[in-house]
Amino acid sequence: MEIFDVLDELDHPVAVVVTDAERVLARHGETAEPLRWASVTKLVSTMASLVAVQRGMVGLDDPAGPPGATVRHLLAHAAGVPFDDGAVLSEPGKRRVYSNRGIELLAEHVAEHVGTGFTTWAEQTVLEPLGMATVLIDGSPAHGAAGSADDLARLGRELLSPTLLGPELFAEATHVVFPGLSGVLPGYGRQKTNDWGLGFEIRDHKTPHWTGESSSPATFGHFGQSGSFLWVDPEAGLATAFLSSRPFGDWAVRVWPPLTDAILAEHAR
Repeated sequence: MEIFDVLDELDHPVAVVVTDAERVLARHGETAEPLRWASVTKLVSTMASLVAVQRGMVGLDDPAGPPGATVRHLLAHAAGVPFDDGAVLSEPGKRRVYSNRGIELLAEHVAEHVGTGFTTWAEQTVLEPLGMATVLIDGSPAHGAAGSADDLARLGRELLSPTLLGPELFAEATHVVFPGLSGVLPGYGRQKTNDWGLGFEIRDHKTPHWTGESSSPATFGHFGQSGSFLWVDPEAGLATAFLSSRPFGDWAVRVWPPLTDAILAEHAR
C-alpha cells in the first residue's frame, strides 16, 4: 500500500509533505501552491511569541489577558478567554478553553514589548529565518495565514531540530502545561484530559484524535478548520504538513488518522 492511497477517495485537491529533520521524504499534490492555514497560523504566532520569550523581551509569567492570567495561560489556552469574544468563561488555570481571542491578546502583548507590529515580528523572527517565503499573515494571528505545504513543512523541520529556541524553552513548549485540564478539542468533542503545551496541542492519549493510532504520545502540532494540519512526532523523527482546498469536515476525520499511520509505518525511524 502506498502511503497516499487513502487520499484516492477525496474529490478535492490536497497537498501533503512528509519530512524528517533534514529533507523531504514524500510529496503529494501541488505543494508549492498557497492555501489557507486557518488555525495552523497559531504555530507561527506561537513561535514568534516564544522567540520574544527566548530573547528576554517577554516573560511567560507576564500578566496578560484577563485578571490573573499570564502569557503562559494564553499560550496554553488556559486563560478562560472565550473562543472569539465575550465574557471570561473560567478562572485562569481551571479549564482548557480553546481561544482565537486568547492568541490575539497574546499577540498584542508581544507587539507592545518588542516595539513593532506582531505580523512584522513574526515575519522577521520566524518566516524569514526559515525561508517560508509564500506565507502571508493577513488579519488575525490566530487564523489569518496562507502559504504552501512546502513552507509549512519547513516549520516542521524546524520543530524537529530547533534553531530559533533554546532546548529548555522548546522542551517546555512541547510538553504539557497545566496538566489535567479538561476541555473541548474543536471538531472532536470534550476531552477529559485536553493536553496542550505552550501553543502546541499535545497528542498524549486523546481519543478521538486527528493524528494516528500509532502516533506517539509526544506528538504535537495543530490542525485548522481550513482542512490543514502540521504534526510533529519527535519519537518517529517525522513531521507532516497537510493543506486542503476544502474546509475541515467528516472527510478529514475519516482520512487523517489512516494517512498518518501509513506515513509512520513507511518512514518512522
